[in-house]
Amino acid sequence: MKRFKRLAATVIITPILAVFLGQSMVEARSISLNYANFPPAPTFPCVQMEQWKAEVEAKTQGKVRINTFPGGTLLGARDMMDGVISGQADIGCLCMAYQPGRFTVTNAVSLPLGIPDSRTGSLVLTDLFNKQNPKAFKKVKVLALFTTAPANIMSRKRVANLPDLGGMDLRASGGAAEILKTWGANQIGMPMSATPEALQKGVIQGLFSSLEVMKDLKFAEECPYVTVTNTVVYPFAVVMNLDRWNALPEDVKAVMENLSREQAVWTGNYMDNHVKEAVDWSKKTHNVEFLELDQQTSEAWNQALSPITKKWIEKASAKGFDGENIVDTIKMLIQKHGQKHGENHGKDS
Repeated sequence: MKRFKRLAATVIITPILAVFLGQSMVEARSISLNYANFPPAPTFPCVQMEQWKAEVEAKTQGKVRINTFPGGTLLGARDMMDGVISGQADIGCLCMAYQPGRFTVTNAVSLPLGIPDSRTGSLVLTDLFNKQNPKAFKKVKVLALFTTAPANIMSRKRVANLPDLGGMDLRASGGAAEILKTWGANQIGMPMSATPEALQKGVIQGLFSSLEVMKDLKFAEECPYVTVTNTVVYPFAVVMNLDRWNALPEDVKAVMENLSREQAVWTGNYMDNHVKEAVDWSKKTHNVEFLELDQQTSEAWNQALSPITKKWIEKASAKGFDGENIVDTIKMLIQKHGQKHGENHGKDS
């Protein structure tokens, strides 16, 4: 009788153990990756990060688990690329504008060439990267590329013409910084994460960036005026440590590679819609005044920028790049994706 009970217990317990052991084996086989990002969690690069995480985990059926670190908690903005290369983070999101001399090719999308929105900019950047295969990224695996929406002036005082900009201290970086200098403002370089405090302390009088930050970083509380210029975009890249990439199973690599273009479109669409939402919110909640330049004034502002692209071509060519070809490629891609965006009304191009 005792022997029978022991056998019965074995029959009952064995399936339970099998389930437990099976779960443990799945957990042991799962791949855990750390993804670092530098801006605060509500901002669009971190929204993109969480969306990418969800897609990867779903498409790999839990085989890959992504641990996200927003707000510079794992790596800061300027340390992102080298931190990923050294393995401090498996994956990182960087803004190439923070290191203009390092990312010559991809930073060319920050030239005043007329990128109309984030979706177009993100596809232009993705295609430019695939065509040029820049050596600046040879030590990492590029997983996704995207851009902000075009930059505009957010300020504490009203800016209606170029003389109004003279001597103003405004935050900007990369190609946007060169534009502010050309317009006569004092460009102040700093990560976006440091900008709210700088505004509150009066270190700067405003910033030159895409307008979603009016809501995401509450700049509408500090900047009652926006001058709409829609001038240039900031480029971003999501990169992965090369050793960690090479160690991934082929099916996981395929999932991540197949997400690259999809993420450019998704992030661009999200960004463009979010900018509209932030503008409406700023007007209704903080009564922010948005100044639209008339055609004559807008042409004068843009005309002042014409030497910037020529100067960039000369500098890039001196470094051994085909600067003219890069600019021509960007112009062609703007026309291609800008037209398709209008035709498809948000569908993938």
